Amino acid sequence: MPVAASTAPAPREDEPDFDQARILAEYRTIRNDTESLCQPLAIEDYGIQSMPDVSPPKWHLAHTTWFFETFLLMPFLPEYRVFHPQFGYLFNSYYETVGSFFPRAQRGLLSRPTVGEVYRYRQYVDRAMEALIATLHQPDTTLSRIKLGLNHEQQHQELLLTDIKYNFALNPLRPVYLQRTEPRCCRPSTLKWLDYPAGVRAIGHQTKGFAFDNETPRHAVYLGACRLASRLVSNGEFLEFVEAGGYRRAEHWLSDGWAAGRQKGWQAPLYWENIDGAWWLMTLAGLRRLDEHEPVCHVSFYEADAYARWRGKRLPSEAEWEVAAESQPVEGNLRNAGYLHPVATQGKQTIEQLYGDVWEWTQSPYRPYPGFRALQGPLGEYNGKFMCNQIVLRGGSCVTPKDHIRPTYRNFFYPADRWQFSGIRLADDGQN
Repeated sequence: MPVAASTAPAPREDEPDFDQARILAEYRTIRNDTESLCQPLAIEDYGIQSMPDVSPPKWHLAHTTWFFETFLLMPFLPEYRVFHPQFGYLFNSYYETVGSFFPRAQRGLLSRPTVGEVYRYRQYVDRAMEALIATLHQPDTTLSRIKLGLNHEQQHQELLLTDIKYNFALNPLRPVYLQRTEPRCCRPSTLKWLDYPAGVRAIGHQTKGFAFDNETPRHAVYLGACRLASRLVSNGEFLEFVEAGGYRRAEHWLSDGWAAGRQKGWQAPLYWENIDGAWWLMTLAGLRRLDEHEPVCHVSFYEADAYARWRGKRLPSEAEWEVAAESQPVEGNLRNAGYLHPVATQGKQTIEQLYGDVWEWTQSPYRPYPGFRALQGPLGEYNGKFMCNQIVLRGGSCVTPKDHIRPTYRNFFYPADRWQFSGIRLADDGQN
């Protein structure tokens, strides 16, 4: 998977209700979900890689399968034989301790294996995985790795949709991935400021259930008094920044952000197009008019930070975001809602859109928590070596599976990245 989008595993062995049938059903569901996401694709769509950070759909299908083969079947299923001796080289993403791998930026050059062969690879591994699951009798390292593999596959489901959108957006025909049912149009709720008092709080994962290891250990942090916006920044609000010359005024930008924007020619968020004086944007349902009520999406950290400065505000820290989110239900416009696109607020909660719609940039650099230790062995590469030069995002997006997100989940990307479903929640200092 793309390095910038990876998160790390914390295999857990504390499942109180070990159920072999449930594990098998979960495995089948998640594996089938990935293939269902590919059903709208034409055969020609499977091999496209429009930039180095994007992987072809065919590669996502194969890599997630390689993960189960490499980290579960080969070490834990006696007499297992790999499907193809070269697939380890082709579909390893970045595991140096496992072996060499095909250059990431050249994945789109591979016409072979064919799409049909990749699907046969998935079926072969799935049969072997079902045999392995049948041998489980209690929670152990094998079960922990199965949970990791399934969460890894859900990450790739999100990346699959993100990458398809980027690939389709570069096509002048503006292909439609999937028509969606439009939500009932409504205006964003009035933005309010919610106060959080200063104090010592605890953040990080501690409850039972799966978590990636970059969510641990739980630890104390001191937070000054702060205020968080009750909802996300809308397209209309960001359009004010665009029309006020925000992309041409260096005083709002970090130096690196200003340089990136000038070099890349940024004039608006990714996928925005000004056609005959009107703004349009590309979606997974094709090109359509910009809805000013929807949350702004596909902005980099640099753009989010510049917008916040222009408004006289700032971005929240990840600790501030987690403290606000930990008492809220994990509900929102996630992938299960079916829109696959950010939607306007419904005004039903005090603080809205914490989960779903867009990943929210924070001001926090992606660093290890105090006491963090990378896992031993190859899986230690999953996360720890990437804790540098990236920024944390929180909350999931409209293409995140609902059962994959939680208050402690830490996503991370490089500050110039824009193809992820990323947006903005404003913050400010409160009264101490």
